[in-house]
Amino acid sequence: MSKKAKPAAKADPAAAKQPGAEGAAPSEDGAAKGNSRRKLILMAAPAVLVVAGAGLWLSGLFGSKPAAKPDAAGAQAAPAYVDLPEMVANLDSDPRRPRYVKLRARVEVRGAENERAVRAAMPRLQDLFQTYLRDMRAEDLRGSMGTYRLREELIARADVAAAPAHVADVLFVEMLVQ
Repeated sequence: MSKKAKPAAKADPAAAKQPGAEGAAPSEDGAAKGNSRRKLILMAAPAVLVVAGAGLWLSGLFGSKPAAKPDAAGAQAAPAYVDLPEMVANLDSDPRRPRYVKLRARVEVRGAENERAVRAAMPRLQDLFQTYLRDMRAEDLRGSMGTYRLREELIARADVAAAPAHVADVLFVEMLVQ
């Protein structure tokens, strides 16, 4: 039996040269795998570079201009506070039980020019604030999130009213809802 196993173990040199033979398959598979890996790398490299470039561009590290330096007058100016007159507005509520908000606030600006612009725009500021407050409900003003949202909306409206001056903040002196 061992004699029969020996001839089966020997490979025929002519069979190794044939394309479909077992001896030729490993070398062709290795070459095919090498080519497919090379193709994969050549196709993936540009995609990786595009994604990396887009990420750097979006993060501002690549292709962005240096940040503009703030105005020396605007950055160094001390904050100025402009008091707003007390406002009382009826809230959007049930007509049988009216609700009111009483608001006293200060507007923070930087620089004397911005302070003058806010003082000149005071009637417009009051109008925008009153109009916004009348659209609010008592539930909208509850809690710290309600106060935060109100502050952000009033800052945006103050910026519009006092443009081109910039309003840094709106500070609440008193806010009462009843």
